[in-house]
Amino acid sequence: MKEIRLHGRGGQGSVTAAEIIAVAAFEDKRFSQAFPAFGVERRGAPVMAFARIADQPIRIRSQIYEPDYVIVQDVTLLDVVNVASGLKPDGKIIINTDRPKEKLKLSTKAEVITIDATKIAMEVLGRPIVNTTMLGAFSGATKEIALESLNTAISDRFKGELGKNNLLAIKTAYERVS
Repeated sequence: MKEIRLHGRGGQGSVTAAEIIAVAAFEDKRFSQAFPAFGVERRGAPVMAFARIADQPIRIRSQIYEPDYVIVQDVTLLDVVNVASGLKPDGKIIINTDRPKEKLKLSTKAEVITIDATKIAMEVLGRPIVNTTMLGAFSGATKEIALESLNTAISDRFKGELGKNNLLAIKTAYERVS
C-alpha cells in the first residue's frame, strides 16, 4: 500500500486532489481511498488531505502518519507546518515552488522534487490554482497513477474548456518531472 499526504491551504483544492488520486487509482484497477483532515475550516488555513492506493482492499481508516509521498501545494506552509513529518526515507516530497530544493531547508532523507506549478497554472489555466497541476507532477514523479487514468479522472470531474486546460496543465507538469 502507498500512502499520500497532501498539504495545502483552505480553498486550494487539496481535498479535491486527494479524491482525484483515488479515482485515478481506481481507473488503474487498484483499490483506493481519499479523505480530508480539517483543523480550522477557513480559506487560507493549513489543511491536509490523504489518499491510499493498494493492490488489495484497504481496511485501515486512520489518518496517515508515515506517508510514502507528500504533496505540498503552497511553499509558505514550510514555515508553519512540518510537511516532512513521518515521511519515509525512501519516499518523495513534491513541492510547488520556484526555489531550488537546496534552499528549502527540509529535514528529510526522502527525495525532494520541486516544480513551479503556480507558473504552469497561470500560463495554462489563467489562475494560480495548482491542485491538478501538482497531480501531474505526482504522476510523473511516482508513476503510482497512470497519466491516462489521471486524465480520465480529470475529464470526469471538469468539463469543457476547464477540463481541457486542466489536462494540459497535468501533461505539462508530468513532462517536467518525468
